[in-house]
Amino acid sequence: MSLTITLLGTGGAQLVPVFGCECDACARARRNAAYRRAPCSGMVQFNDAITLLDAGIPDLMEQFPAGQFRQFLLTHYHMDHVQGLFPLRWGVGKTLPVYGPPDEHGCDDLFKHPGLLDFSHTVEPFVVFDLQGLQVTPLPLNHSKLTFGYLLETAHSRVAWLTDTAGLPDKTQKFLLNNCPQLLVIDCSHEPRKQIPKNHNDLNAVIALNAAINCPRVILTHISHVFDQWMMKNPLPAGFEAGYDGMRIVLD
Repeated sequence: MSLTITLLGTGGAQLVPVFGCECDACARARRNAAYRRAPCSGMVQFNDAITLLDAGIPDLMEQFPAGQFRQFLLTHYHMDHVQGLFPLRWGVGKTLPVYGPPDEHGCDDLFKHPGLLDFSHTVEPFVVFDLQGLQVTPLPLNHSKLTFGYLLETAHSRVAWLTDTAGLPDKTQKFLLNNCPQLLVIDCSHEPRKQIPKNHNDLNAVIALNAAINCPRVILTHISHVFDQWMMKNPLPAGFEAGYDGMRIVLD
């Protein structure tokens, strides 16, 4: 059974194109929808079950009608990662499990008025749990809100989903070094900078992290329009590639 990951969105909260911006990257995205970037999120398919990784896409209900997925797996409760839940919760029918970090505050009134969403499935750092045969390990990240990345494992595949973060905590980095993922899907919001920005990686930070983890394939996500402009003029290092909305990754 293959593990399939589809990148539903590869942008940050600002999106691409950015409102009011006429830079080359934003102008290109207005001309050609292939260069647009929705809020960072993904879809995981394994054993005929679909898990939605984050829920920041505003038209989530239109893209995924009732019955098309089993649960949500949230990295954190910033608005650009959960905004699609706000109208969806008032639906009718079967309760939808929401797995995520034990954030006491969540986002706005989601916990107070969950509707058909079940937020009781809180997860703990480095404690493995099962989603229809997919083994999931929560990995603490460095962000302004309690945030987890996830190692997704099957008998033959191992993928690390690491967004939003600026660098990695030592324990998370050591865990990834010891568990050798085949693929990193990682936050890279910014072009190379002298210092790692707050909350999100730049390209230099991702290069340094992978020099330690030594993953053979790195896909960048949570990409800003400024980084898109940089990539229009500069190549990425070997083994690194920019994710794009709709990108489908199949691991056997």
